[in-house]
This record gives sequence, structure tokens and C-alpha cells, in this order.
Amino acid sequence: MKGFSVLTAAFLALLLSGCATAPPENPENLCSIYQENRDWYSAAQKTQEKWGVPVHVPLAMMYQESSFKHNAAPPMEYFLGFIPIGRASDAYGYAQAKTMTWDDYVRETGNSWSSRSNFDDAMDFMGWFIYKTHKINGVSKWDARNQYLNYHEGWGGYKRKSYNQKAWLIKVAAKVDARSRRYAAQYKTCKEDLDSSWLWRLFFA
Repeated sequence: MKGFSVLTAAFLALLLSGCATAPPENPENLCSIYQENRDWYSAAQKTQEKWGVPVHVPLAMMYQESSFKHNAAPPMEYFLGFIPIGRASDAYGYAQAKTMTWDDYVRETGNSWSSRSNFDDAMDFMGWFIYKTHKINGVSKWDARNQYLNYHEGWGGYKRKSYNQKAWLIKVAAKVDARSRRYAAQYKTCKEDLDSSWLWRLFFA
């Protein structure tokens, strides 16, 4: 019986890993991303309706955090170059959400079945965080640069302007902002097509 349970668990793990969505083929183009993954577009629209967050800002932040890999995590650190001692943080998933922040999100939203490796949940988490950043620090939901600085430093760190001591982070935030602007421009060219698709309406509307 015990052996059966182990085999069952192994089969389920294999099945679930096979269902994981691969990163989009053209991550630099919002239209390509959402055309390839229509359910992702549905998740982005639901986030927009729920949190008032534009579809391009969390996507740009997510690209920076995980390159759209469902199981993304910080690299393993090694002692003496070969003895693994753990990762720099417990950030994980599409949004690279830390466990403590994710737990806050679950507690506040009641989304107890959520998973950091699920795109819909990760998008909703980012919508929640962007909404809270606007509420706490007054940062526009369309301001990808300062939203990302809050995302990286936390609301308290942003208030203290801790990012001013991190030139590399300011450069990354500028990169996220530039990508967000490109995504926004691209979205204007395909929004009508995405919204009018009979396939999208049939399965995801």
C-alpha cells in the first residue's frame, strides 16, 4: 500500500509538471504573449477589473522577475564553491513572491488555494501588490518604474528611499519601465483583436 502511494504521488507530480505552461516564444511582445496564451490575457483582464491595474504593468514586472518561468527561484548559493547552502531568498514562481508577502496576500484576499506557480494567482498577487502600493505610497498603477522599486524594496524601503543606495536597481527599474511602455504601445495594436476573438470569448470571457 505504501509503495502504491509513492507511485501515485510520483505519477501526479509528473503529470502536473507536464501541464506547466512554457515561457512564451516572444516575451518582448505583449500581443504575442497574450495571443499564445489566451488564458493569460483573461487573467490580466480579471486583474484589471479587480484591482484597477493596467494589463501591461504587472506583465513587465513579471518578465523582469521570472522571465515567465512558473518555477523560477533565486540561484542556489554554495560554500567553497560546491557545497549547497540554500538560496538567497524564498522568492518563488512567476512573480518571485516571497513567502511572507504571499502569506499576507492570501490572508487579505482569502485566496487560500492560490499557488505561486500558477499564472492566474501570480497575476492577481501582483495586482494586489500594485493596488496596495498605490494606496500606501501614492504611486500610480501605471508607473512601472516606481511600482517596481516598491516591489523590490517593500513599501517601507521605498519610503526610506533605500533604492538610492542601489544604482543597479535604479537601472533595472528603468528597464522595467521601458518594457512596460513598449507593452502598452503594442497592446493598442492588438487589443481589439484580443477582445473580439471568438475563441477567447468562448473559453475565457
